[in-house]
Amino acid sequence: MQVADVITSYDIRGRVPGPLTPEVARALGAAFAQVVVLPEGHREMVLGRDMRESSPALADAVLEGARSQGVDVTVLGLCSTDALYYASGSGGRPGAMVTASHNPAGYNGIKLCRAGARPVGQESGLGEVRDLAQWLLDRGDLHTLPAGPAGAVRHADVLPDYAAHLHSLVDLEGIRPLRLVVDAGNAMAGVTVPAVLGIEGLPISVEPLYFELDGTFPHHEANPLDPANVRDLQDAVVRSGADLGLAFDGDADRVVLVDERGVQVPAGAVAALIATREIARDVAAGQSPRDITVVHGSVVSRGVEEAVAGLGARFVRSPVGHSFVKARMAQHGAVFGAEHSAHYYFRDFWYADSGLLAALHVLAALGREQGTLSALLAPLDPYAASGEINSGVRDVAAATDRVRDWARAHGARERAGDGLLMRRDDDPFWWVSLRASNTESLLRLNVEAQDGETMVRVRDAVLALVRQEA
Repeated sequence: MQVADVITSYDIRGRVPGPLTPEVARALGAAFAQVVVLPEGHREMVLGRDMRESSPALADAVLEGARSQGVDVTVLGLCSTDALYYASGSGGRPGAMVTASHNPAGYNGIKLCRAGARPVGQESGLGEVRDLAQWLLDRGDLHTLPAGPAGAVRHADVLPDYAAHLHSLVDLEGIRPLRLVVDAGNAMAGVTVPAVLGIEGLPISVEPLYFELDGTFPHHEANPLDPANVRDLQDAVVRSGADLGLAFDGDADRVVLVDERGVQVPAGAVAALIATREIARDVAAGQSPRDITVVHGSVVSRGVEEAVAGLGARFVRSPVGHSFVKARMAQHGAVFGAEHSAHYYFRDFWYADSGLLAALHVLAALGREQGTLSALLAPLDPYAASGEINSGVRDVAAATDRVRDWARAHGARERAGDGLLMRRDDDPFWWVSLRASNTESLLRLNVEAQDGETMVRVRDAVLALVRQEA
């Protein structure tokens, strides 16, 4: 049994049953206690889980492992990942969230954080957790490390305080009535959305899609980056005449938007909108734009860069992955961070990501305008984007080389970034990002171009190369 089989660059993920078993989770819980919780002076951690069928057993195993090292555990039960971050940030405690995020039903995982929702990734402790967990498994006794009495267990419901905190960060006072359709994907947004958007007196009506918790995902996978999983939402928005639609992933820390036309909104447009709001707020508080920073993953829309530069703020790139983005934000004191995968991070939310907090920003902006969401975002979304396209590829290196050679032959230059990033700055402008998934056997393609015709031409040419058999 190899713990390394379930360790990615920034969290723990694997098939169940398979590499991620309760025994492995128990070892990881004990190792997390010894590597992160206790050395940093804490005697308590928080633990949450999603609705997957394997989550209760894995969460119990993490609990047992941590308690075996004398760590008290506050059990949150069913919650979203950003609610776990709230509990960690507001209470100053490390945390563990049992979830596989957007992955299919046959997967599960664990997201770890330090007190204050600070990340635990390969370069910030995850490697040490992996090695100690493997040692414990090899010894065959999870009680071999020095420990006193087993830690205590208490249960807590943070949902009301979590909802109140999100509303303290975004002012919805005075917005016009808005009609929403929300697709929870039978996942954790089915719990958090009613608590945050169902507050009495809020002029927001929500038409729910798939709010019943079901880790088998009977309607579609809780992965809104796959266009097939957003079609029900798009149809419902158009049918009901809603102002917009929201689709969340399995643990509800990411959100994808659909405008009033049923058109999926590029993540870059949402990032640009929130970045301008957060920059403007700091400027209004007396901060110089030159001292305000926005962080984005290496796959970034040109519109986001231009929006930040247009306000005089600084723009910093980060490797893809939540632990990297959070660390880069903390390093620069960034007010906001984002990734092309629809993760949005906030300084005032302990540099952590929250799909619902991002949604509140959009609702606040739209609710103070009389126009549509598409009109609001049009100036922030001047370029044509492909969205993320996944391909199963036998030989990743060969496929990458084919794309690199093609892009160079068409005037693009290679830029530093995750995987392959080729960018052409001449007219017509375009860029191509090709990156291997950290959690699945896929090659992820993103293309952005000056206009739709160019984007389609580049996208189709690159996809043919990616999917070409050796």
